[in-house]
Amino acid sequence: MFMETDTQANPLLRDASLLPAFDEITVEHVEPGVLELVREVGGMIDALEASATPNWSGVVEPLEKLQDRLGFGWGLVEHLLSVKNSGELRTAYEKVEPEVVRLSMRLAQSQNIYQCLVALHDRQDEECLDESQKRIVEKLIEEADLAGVGLTGESRQRFNDNKLRFAEASTRFGNQLLDATKAFSLELVHPDEIKGLPPSFLSVAAQSSRDAGHESATTDAGPWRVTLDGPSFVGFMKYSARRDLREKLYRASITRASSGNLDNGPLIDTILRLRREEAVLLGRSTFADLSLSQKMAATVDRAESLLEELRSVCYPAAGKDMEELKAFMRQKGATEESIAIKQWDIPYWSERLREFRFDFSEEEIRVYFPLPRVLNGLFKIAKQLFSINVVEADGEAGVWHKDVRFFRVETQSGEHLASFYMDPYSRPSEKRGGAWMNEVVGRSKLFLAKDRSQRKPVAYLICNGSVPVDGRPSLMTFREIETLFHEFGHTLQHMLTEVDYGLASGIRNIEWDAVELPSQFMENWCYHRETLIGLSEHVETGEPLPEELFKKILEARAYRAGSSILRQLYFGMLDLELHHRFDLDGSESPFDVQRRVSELTTVLAPIPEDRFLCSFSHIFQGGYAAGYYSYLWAQVLSADAFSAFEEVGVEDLSSVRELGQRFRETILGLGGSIAPLEVFKMFRGREPSTQALLKHSNLV
Repeated sequence: MFMETDTQANPLLRDASLLPAFDEITVEHVEPGVLELVREVGGMIDALEASATPNWSGVVEPLEKLQDRLGFGWGLVEHLLSVKNSGELRTAYEKVEPEVVRLSMRLAQSQNIYQCLVALHDRQDEECLDESQKRIVEKLIEEADLAGVGLTGESRQRFNDNKLRFAEASTRFGNQLLDATKAFSLELVHPDEIKGLPPSFLSVAAQSSRDAGHESATTDAGPWRVTLDGPSFVGFMKYSARRDLREKLYRASITRASSGNLDNGPLIDTILRLRREEAVLLGRSTFADLSLSQKMAATVDRAESLLEELRSVCYPAAGKDMEELKAFMRQKGATEESIAIKQWDIPYWSERLREFRFDFSEEEIRVYFPLPRVLNGLFKIAKQLFSINVVEADGEAGVWHKDVRFFRVETQSGEHLASFYMDPYSRPSEKRGGAWMNEVVGRSKLFLAKDRSQRKPVAYLICNGSVPVDGRPSLMTFREIETLFHEFGHTLQHMLTEVDYGLASGIRNIEWDAVELPSQFMENWCYHRETLIGLSEHVETGEPLPEELFKKILEARAYRAGSSILRQLYFGMLDLELHHRFDLDGSESPFDVQRRVSELTTVLAPIPEDRFLCSFSHIFQGGYAAGYYSYLWAQVLSADAFSAFEEVGVEDLSSVRELGQRFRETILGLGGSIAPLEVFKMFRGREPSTQALLKHSNLV
């Protein structure tokens, strides 16, 4: 491979004061760039170990600088692997990832740096550290403890070897899942096979077919290609009247990456064993104990207590949902055989019942929500709540795909605050599924921007929404709108931080089960009348969403809420069980644990072939291991936070602006500088309660 040594010529090594040159980065830059980055940061560690002193400027500031240097360059490579995945990029990534892991472990386990941090903590009052600085130092010490700084000899070697093995296994898990998702498609060629599928779905399916090589595919005549990618899978399961094809697609989905050379099953075992040994080496009984020690919940018992509180309400509600579905199927003339309902029936019949009960279809809604209009409405509510302007800035930054947008965020007077990239559409051939936000760079007074001002935050906002077809913009489903609002909430917390210490600004230093608060808070505005109608513009007539249709959407908000929350409880409780009580050397397999947990958290047991765990990337590839419960924990916080707006009346604009400013100054502004429970109480005036979530879900 071409080994480039000129740091100026390698875009991975450019200074973080400049926006990344995504239009210049190629696979050939990865190996030489990362190896040079490792060499450079290794030298920075050498210098810090030799000169560190137990004061803020003598240890914390240089530590932030070297972490920032490594995080920026390596973060670009990680980002590209998630949005531009290819065989060549994987190969380059796999070559250099061990070097980055070794460097990270060397830094985390540096005794010189650790002892300086401990000494600084012991004399923090003498050093006149403020509360934010004290919290940062405490977190740095905790992170070092959990990274094995106290281990020696064989234990440290074992710990570090396991970290390398884990990084390899986790990356392989994600790559095999992506490959398995790409490997399956369902080609529809006969009119009977598309029964029930709306024109918008067929347009996308025909486009997918053309992308796969059927150049003559059309919306009306096909062939139509259905995949396991989110928009395609969900749309087909909701609308296809062909039960046999729904079953085929469902079985393909829940057995993804579970056989042949793409089998993630052995990797699950490897990852769980590595995590267990990590916990034991660090003196913890289980990985869940280790994970929860760093979170707002603090203990497994406390997390499980919340989950059980919700489960006790949601399980009977989900049972009622199921009986209502069966009764509706009988009403519509379903046979007794089909009323023996299966998993592939639930999305289809749930959508039919929702249409019947609330008298509107998702297709009727999405024509009112072209993406450009939704973005305008989203930015409008952000302006009303947080006094910011979001400005189109396409062309100011190089991008990794032609569909990627770039935006600047400014004060009302035009002062630049932050910026973000937005990658809106599904690309199953190269982009992993789901939606996420991540940081490019964060706010910090230690770094300057190109214009010599303090460096401003830059973020990624990534979705996998419906693609534009037939000359129309992307027409968004309501769930896609909620997802966009969700990820924008994360982006706002990163961009609107008021913390100048880079190690606690934005989303940094926030306990994992609190970081979803702003994102889920923003979802609530999708049910606010002025906001939702403001997002809308019929793609053909330009008319806004009719009032009666908004009322129907609002009425349907709590539809099958018990079932929806119970599904999240299933994932969260399964995650904790695997990382806390599961005996890896016992007679059970992880799939046995899944079936056991499902007895408490599903009203329809998984089919015997279910291998959902092989695609559970949140806990085997992402950062949610022993932390998936965080979605529900933060949902409680976010519902309670939004209820403050409901209490003053969401139509009272002056009160809403006042509360929005308080939300910005506390939840968004304080980042990880203060413990999240204290931040919540600063906004809400009290500790959180589950009542708002249950009320929004019509479960009380």
